[in-house]
Amino acid sequence: MTDRNTDPLMDTLPFQEIFENEELFEKMVEFFPYPVQVFSVDGTAVRINRATLEMIGIRSVEAHVGKYNVFQDPLVKELGITDEVRRVLMGETVYLTDLVFPYQDMIKCFNVEDRDIQTLQVDITCFPLIKPDHTVSCFAAVFFIKKIYRGREEIQRGREYIEEHWREKYDAGRVAEAANLSRHHFSRLFKKQVGITPHDYYINTKISRIKERLQNPDLTISQAFAACGVDYHGNFARVFKKKTGLTPSQYRKAAQYEQR
Repeated sequence: MTDRNTDPLMDTLPFQEIFENEELFEKMVEFFPYPVQVFSVDGTAVRINRATLEMIGIRSVEAHVGKYNVFQDPLVKELGITDEVRRVLMGETVYLTDLVFPYQDMIKCFNVEDRDIQTLQVDITCFPLIKPDHTVSCFAAVFFIKKIYRGREEIQRGREYIEEHWREKYDAGRVAEAANLSRHHFSRLFKKQVGITPHDYYINTKISRIKERLQNPDLTISQAFAACGVDYHGNFARVFKKKTGLTPSQYRKAAQYEQR
């Protein structure tokens, strides 16, 4: 068995003929079915293809090329992948997976069109373009868009899960799983769409159900709470007062007075 050459620069040499043929390279980038961006070694965008405009929503070539710099991108910094991207300058191919970009932030950073999109989940492969002397001339990034979150369906699934399981103890992981999102992303997107956190939505749903039980004169206050999966003598009675401004007994009296 022969030893494999481990020089990362050598891994890209089979493509060298394509890169040296400028016309062929231009056509390959332009008609590639996935978004492609080419960057200079300082991180400035020098070329983008048609798919980048159409799928990511960048307004124009002029608005992006020569202006956007991946190493100065605040979203890239926030995701903590700047140093990983820089490895491409050492001749490595870098694979970045399951990245989630909030679209409103992309509007600010990338000058993209304002579309009915909340977030993009993408994989990005960065690879160097090598000169004949084995130095990096520039590098390319290919974007594979795995999921476009428009927000409505995912958040609705989360709300439905909460409304179906409101008697149970709140489980952030299961709620997010029902929405097919990560916990962090679901919480952030839910608050943006609904105006409150998923946990607050759960609390409000449970309190609403407790109010309904408290209006039933055949149930004691303890029974009303128990029917909603919580102990009246526990912490939830304090949560009830904090949310409604009334103790459970005060709420019952007020509800009975209104029903007369």
